[in-house]
Amino acid sequence: MSGLKKIKTALVSVYHKEGLDEIITKLHEDGVEFLSTGGTRQFIESLGYPCKAVEDLTSYPSILGGRVKTLHPKIFGGILCRRELEQDRQQIEEYEIPEIDLVIVDLYPFEATVASGADEATVIEKIDIGGISLIRAAAKNYNDVVIVASQLQYKPLLDMLMEHGATSSLEERRWMAKEAFAVSSHYDSAIFNYFDGAENSAFRCSANDQKALRYGENPHQKGFFYGNLDAIFDQIHGKEISYNNLLDINAAVELIDEFEDLTFAVLKHNNACGLASRPTVLEAWKDALAGDPVSAYGGVLITNAVIDREAAAEIDKIFFEVIIAPDYDVDALEILGQKKNRIILVRKEQKLPKTQFRSLLNGVLVQERDLNIETTADLKTVTNTIPTEQEISDMLFANKIVKNSKSNAIVLAKGKQLLASGVGQTSRVDALKQAIEKAKAFGFELEGAVMASDAFFPFPDCVEIAHKEGVKAVIQPGGSVRDQQTFDYCNEHGVAMVTTGIRHFKH
Repeated sequence: MSGLKKIKTALVSVYHKEGLDEIITKLHEDGVEFLSTGGTRQFIESLGYPCKAVEDLTSYPSILGGRVKTLHPKIFGGILCRRELEQDRQQIEEYEIPEIDLVIVDLYPFEATVASGADEATVIEKIDIGGISLIRAAAKNYNDVVIVASQLQYKPLLDMLMEHGATSSLEERRWMAKEAFAVSSHYDSAIFNYFDGAENSAFRCSANDQKALRYGENPHQKGFFYGNLDAIFDQIHGKEISYNNLLDINAAVELIDEFEDLTFAVLKHNNACGLASRPTVLEAWKDALAGDPVSAYGGVLITNAVIDREAAAEIDKIFFEVIIAPDYDVDALEILGQKKNRIILVRKEQKLPKTQFRSLLNGVLVQERDLNIETTADLKTVTNTIPTEQEISDMLFANKIVKNSKSNAIVLAKGKQLLASGVGQTSRVDALKQAIEKAKAFGFELEGAVMASDAFFPFPDCVEIAHKEGVKAVIQPGGSVRDQQTFDYCNEHGVAMVTTGIRHFKH
């Protein structure tokens, strides 16, 4: 650790005062003088310690409704003065500017104010000027000054003070400067995105709470997650969540959010390998598992209902990585928690963001999340044969699954149960053949099943193949220049077909 520098004067001006008392006490014990404003000054004095007012130093009161308090050469000169530069030292002596060695400041709650739905005038007043300027100035001059830019840095500061008193090393000051710029850049990104709205004139995304993962997609790759998983889940059991777990968990949440009925789904490599909607969790689980009990091994399980003991006892019979539910009965947790590595997550109410992005080449792709869920009103019957109510119900069910499957995708379903799917194929015919083969392998009868496609049929071949296996109803987006050929085949063979006008490619 490089040579320690003494902290003689601290400027403290914060909104969050929880945990600050220990810091103030330790600084006072080490002979540090305080400089502060308004409520923070009152807080320091309430602890029994002297504190000089910023107004006494600058000879200016807080003006413009508090918009201008610390913006003054006697404050910023004291922070930005380069102690080793003789010219700087002469100037602060000439203008009677005290050196400020520690700045503890935080920012107005801009994001929280926006999230509260406040009007624009209120939001604008939460754009911090003095605080952000103090942070940048102190961080820029980290060679001489310690900067604490948020309540999250109170503990590191206190640890530093407890270790070697009111002194700091260059390494410590530089680390805190880095953390301070993280605060300021995140803050400015939030403000820009507020003003930019839906224009998307530039890409600004800032996420805190770095979580280092065991590795990335493969063991030789590093992996990190940035974000607040605790806002979406409570992990109540199991090992650390991995990169691939997170991909599957995200796919599982997107899929289950499509369903209002009690539903259970099993996912493997981001695709549903089993899914069923049933009156009870146990029934939904059994019928979801039946869809592909082989692929379910090591999968991710999710349901939109509370898991009870009876269902847990059946679920416990297979090996799986992750299970997600809105809650669990106590005796269900006793069963599921017997395997120490199982990741058990409680899903919270928070919805996923409406915007998605991914990095590629030398840039970023951004799009709106596919939130469209087709209903009966969105369906257009394009054949002479009219689908039955049951077929419509099953087609809408299948359409939700195919929407959340990797393209090219085909889904076969019946009675609100996924019979089989073909996913990630280079041709739609291959996807259908894969689905048929899987359905037969697990003993499903395709007579009366429905077929869903994530995109239009450029030829009637898929409908012909499916019809020969007993499929009597098909849902697809439509829009091919050869649509009529497909419709003609359906009319000739009594197949009901509906179109939605919306493709659901997923890559």
